[in-house]
Amino acid sequence: MNSSADKPAYRAHLLGLRRQAAETHPEAGRTLAGIFPDAWFPESPSCIAGYWPLAGEMDPRPLMARLAASGHSLCLPVIAGDQQPLLFREWQPGDGLDRRAFGVREPQTCKPVCQPSLLLVPLLGCDRSGNRLGFGKGYYDYTLSALRATRPTRAIGLAFDCQMVADLPADGHDQPLDALVTESRFVVF
Repeated sequence: MNSSADKPAYRAHLLGLRRQAAETHPEAGRTLAGIFPDAWFPESPSCIAGYWPLAGEMDPRPLMARLAASGHSLCLPVIAGDQQPLLFREWQPGDGLDRRAFGVREPQTCKPVCQPSLLLVPLLGCDRSGNRLGFGKGYYDYTLSALRATRPTRAIGLAFDCQMVADLPADGHDQPLDALVTESRFVVF
């Protein structure tokens, strides 16, 4: 499989693998947080985007806690609309979250918008070139394109080992990841 038409089949296959990995490795988020190298933390305190995990997604919260303990502020994505970049609102552990469509949890609208320099990105699959496969709405592609057009912005995928595959179909608008961290390794692209 290597064409865009193959993406739905990849999504279905990788979603099944991810569900199984999440059930088998419930503490993977903590392990991943310990593997993430300090060298990839921004040099000065900055805003870092995480995400609130959906069922089966790698849990970024232990890594987000580690980043916050290092003096960085955190934010979570907010869906602004189809074919639009995500917005990011400040968030810290203990803040309330609003539930949106598909079970997505977002910071409350009273929280300030921020511009992250590092994004922790959920995914269904990633290949050896840093191509990421998500659910197909393109939110992170639109977002990374917009952010990278204004300043350097790193995107690091968070996944289980089984989500890294040899090759994924990629379109011209797809934004690659800079790195991937799993429960056993950190890979730079």
